[in-house]
Formats: sequence, structure tokens, C-alpha cells
Amino acid sequence: MSVSKSSPSRHVTERANKKQHSKSQSKDSGRPPGPINIDSRRLLLFCGGPILALFVFYVNSSNFQLFTTGPSPRSSFALCTPEGNNIYTVDADNSRTQCVLVHKARIVKTGSLDQVQLHWDTSVVLHSIKSFTHLPVLWTKPGSIVVPGLSDSHAHILEYGASQQLPLEGTQSINDTVKRVRDYILANPDIQTDKSKFILGGGWDHTVWPTSRWPSAADLDADPIITGRPVVLQSKDCHALWVSSAALETSLPLPLEVEGGVIVRDQYGYPTGMLLDNAQELLKQPELTEEDLMKRFKITVEDAVKNGLTSIHDAGLDPTSLKFFKRQAEIGSLPIRIYGMTFFDENGEYWGNITDPIIASGDERLTARSVKIFADGALRTGGAALYEPYADNPDTNGFMRLDEDVLFKYIPLFLRDGWQVNVHAIGDRANGVVIDAFEASLAGANVTALRPRLEHAQLMTKEDMTRLGKLGVIASVQPTHAISDMLYAEQRLGPKRVKNLYAFRTLIDSGARITFGSDFPVESMNPLSGFYAAVSRLSPSGYSPHGPDGWFPDQRLTRQEALRGMTIDPAYASFTESILGSLEPGKRADFVILSQDIMKVPVNKILDTKVLATVIDGEAIYGDL
Repeated sequence: MSVSKSSPSRHVTERANKKQHSKSQSKDSGRPPGPINIDSRRLLLFCGGPILALFVFYVNSSNFQLFTTGPSPRSSFALCTPEGNNIYTVDADNSRTQCVLVHKARIVKTGSLDQVQLHWDTSVVLHSIKSFTHLPVLWTKPGSIVVPGLSDSHAHILEYGASQQLPLEGTQSINDTVKRVRDYILANPDIQTDKSKFILGGGWDHTVWPTSRWPSAADLDADPIITGRPVVLQSKDCHALWVSSAALETSLPLPLEVEGGVIVRDQYGYPTGMLLDNAQELLKQPELTEEDLMKRFKITVEDAVKNGLTSIHDAGLDPTSLKFFKRQAEIGSLPIRIYGMTFFDENGEYWGNITDPIIASGDERLTARSVKIFADGALRTGGAALYEPYADNPDTNGFMRLDEDVLFKYIPLFLRDGWQVNVHAIGDRANGVVIDAFEASLAGANVTALRPRLEHAQLMTKEDMTRLGKLGVIASVQPTHAISDMLYAEQRLGPKRVKNLYAFRTLIDSGARITFGSDFPVESMNPLSGFYAAVSRLSPSGYSPHGPDGWFPDQRLTRQEALRGMTIDPAYASFTESILGSLEPGKRADFVILSQDIMKVPVNKILDTKVLATVIDGEAIYGDL
């Protein structure tokens, strides 16, 4: 099997609110009091004659801590927008409101300030906390909006943390990448003095390099600082490893062939240090310690909450991840919500009937009730399985990472035993085969109860998009992939076939339900990047090969569709729509405060939006309310 020779194409102010809630109160109570200048150490007094409670908020640039001498506003408070209905609930009617009332980590009422105040007086106070009768009201900054907690439906949590240790995103050539590795070694004395330490990095993208060849171990070994050190560098799409000779030697001998993968070899048949798809599993690396895993996790969580993410679906690239999340949930230390996909090993024993799914563990922070199956490789590295050969490399049409019979055997078994089945499929052939398997497995089944997912669903025939919609299979898509791949996609697929790549509008019009992810670290973690890409089909600088209206502008989504794609749709895709995804009574108080209205600002201003606060269970885990 050959591999592509081309460059296979990545706010409280709480205003000091001393309102007296009396019968003489003006009906204009929905309007906030005039602004009061308060510095970053904010003092809030909620008074009704004597002081009932004193809340002191200390805010800094990276976190939000609360100290209280009375009931915490994290336990009970109303969050309101000063300019009217600037809270997007993302309910079935896509309604907007002025306030949400939070009590004991859940939303208990939405509406105007008068409405939530009445609910507080007649429901919460009478039945709950008679000693604390005045409702704490927190006002957002002018111009800001509130949306449900943002979710990423497809990401790799620990892999992101690893990639940030030695990030290779943005390198412009092989030599530039090698130099970054060298500089990393020189900047870390513990690594520099120990040549046996594995050096791990990720994010290189050879599709933007001036050469069409794959990088090799020789490129790394040629540097006198790097030579003799085990170096493992993950590609941007996580479908290729570039390794040094010292890293490769630990895994020799390698088999001649790998089903569903490629060991790139030189003209003499020797491995060059490039392993694609399933071949990556052949590389032996030191087992990660709990300290290693925690370091990676903390890096990811810190960046996630800064970006407004409250829930992440971990797409099961590494089986180690889910085991780590389980351990953290057992000790009650998951700071965000995780929906974990269990890695499928076609060579291992079937476990669907002997393993219990994890549902809402750790105070509804961890759920793992799905299995992740890889059908093919990636378009960028030339491993996506196509019906016809690649336009820029007619010698190959990619490859399936497993035998088609495996899909027809195991998908119905997992569905029968109550597992959601999520299948990675990129190419049109892979998507067609997976839809065939879903079609056979779902005959007579309650699809709403099973909710199978097609992860990526990048390139599909129009007939298969129609079948997908009729079947009710969820399309888990990554809008930022579209604006990364648009730079090389037509060269790779040709002018006709490329029209069916990232065809989000066609998918929705075919009846398919979609959900948004980023596939980080492959793309930016920022969910607003996905929102922007979906509604614009433009690069962050405003470019597209098809002009200022965007790349295939007929495939753009509305802002409402895009907002749902990163809130209620991911909740549905993870069976959590009864507690997450929208701001409705009974649901968890997960929400994000954004600096401006992404539903109204000009498209080219969307990415200027800042996250002012990220809130989970009514507690601000990042920013300033």
C-alpha cells in the first residue's frame, strides 16, 4: 500500500445592589442601578435594615474565589443583564430573557427581574432559607451576553496537554521544527542533561511546508543537540508520528506491513521514522506516571475554562485517558464535565456485555457510555478512505483502518448492550461503509435511545448524507477543519468531489442532527473559532479560496444553528440534554458570560469576543461575574 507522496494536507459589577424589595418598588425594577466604581477587590452588601450577609469577591486574571460569612451567592443568586433580554437560553424556542435564578447549583427560574424575584419570595424563601430573604442580584457588564456552558463534542484532553509542552504548531519547515525541538532541549536542563528522556511534542503540519516529502528520523538526528535522544512528535491531525532513530530503535523489529497503517520506508526498505495511523501503535514509549497525566490535564482544563468550555467529549485516542478520568471522578476532583469515549481494540476481547457504562459519576461530572471506533485515517495525511484515488496522488485512495466486517460485527453488539457507538470516518468510502453498517444495525431500533454518532463525517456523497438524515445518526463535525483544509482540499480531491467536503448545510437540510467539536489539539480549542468558521467559512483573517463570502458559502450555517451546535446539540449527543445545554429550570447552572453579542456583531468581529466568566454549577471557575 502506498502513501501520498504529496504534502497531505489544520463583569459583578455586582453592582452594589442595595435595592429594597418592597411593595412600593418601581415596576422598572428590571433596570439596574447606576454604575458604581469598584476596584478588583469588590465588596458586596445585601442589606435589608441590618446586614444579613457580607460577600467578598476577590478576582484576579486567572481565577475567581469566593469567601462568605452567609449563604453563598454561588448557592443562590439571580444573574441579570442590564440591557434587557441578553441571556440566550437556547431552549426549544431559542428564547431570550433578562435573568436566570440559580439555587443550589441549578436554574430554578428564568424571566425578568420581577419574575425571578417573585419566584424567590414565594418559592425558594418560603420553602428553603427563611433566614436569608433578600435575593442577591448580580449584573453583567453592559454589552455582554450570557449563553449556556459551551461544549466541545470531539477533543483529546490529555493529548492537548501533552502538545502544549512542546508545541510545534506554526513551524514553517522541517528545519524550523527541528530547531524548535533543539531550543526546547536547551531550555530544559533536566532534559538536556539526560539523553535517555523521551521528548514529546505535537502539532507539526507538513502541508504548509515548502517540501512535499515526509520528515524523517535523519532530519532530527542531523542536529548535534538532538541526535541520540528519543524524540516523538505527533502530527497536527494525530494520525502520524515523526520519531528519531533512538525512539524507533526501542520498537524494532517492525513488521513489514500494518493493517490500517503505514510504516514509511526508504528506497532500501528501512523505516524512515514516519508512522501513520495504526502503525503509530507499534512505537514503544515509557508508561506515563500519574504526575505526567495530571500535568497534562491541568494544562488542558486551565485553557478550557478560559475559553468558556464547561463540557468536553474526549474522543478516546488514548485508552489511558478514560482510566485517568475515572480515577479523578472517584476522588471527586473533576473540575469540568467529561463525556468519555472508550477506545475500541479490534484485536481485544469484546467487553460491551461485561462492562457497565459510567453515567453521571462524580456529581454528574463524568459519563462514559460510548465506544469509539476508527474506520479510516485522515485527509491531511492521505489516509482517508476514498472511493476514487487522490487527485494529487493517483497511486492511492487511502485505507480503512479495520476490516469492514468488524463494523458489521461489533456495531450491533455494542448497540444491543446499551453502548453509544461513535465511529471516526473521514473519506467518502469510509463514511459510506459506516453508514451501511449503521443501517444494518439500526433496523427496527429506537435510534433516539441509542444515538449513534459519525465522528467527523467530512466527505460524503449526497446519497449518504440523505441516508444519514433518515437514519437519525448524529454527525459530529468540526467547523474549524473546514477553514484549515480549504487551503489544500481541492488539490487533494479535485473540483467535483471537494463540493461534498464539510457540507454542513447539506447535512442539516438532509435531516441530520449535527454537533460541534474542535478535535483539539488538532485545531484551536476556542469554541468561538468553530462558531465563526461555521457561519463564515472564512479564515480568521477573512480569506477563502472562493472570496469574501466564504469557501462554498452555500454551506454556511446560521448563528442560531451554530450556537445550538456548541450547547444543546452536544448535550443531546451525550445524553445530557435534561441537565445541560440550555438555560432552563431544572438544569445545571452551567453558563458563560461573553463580552459582546456574537449573535449580532459583524462576522469579522466575532473572534474579538472575550470570555468574562465560565460558570459550572453556579460557581465561577474562571473570570469575573
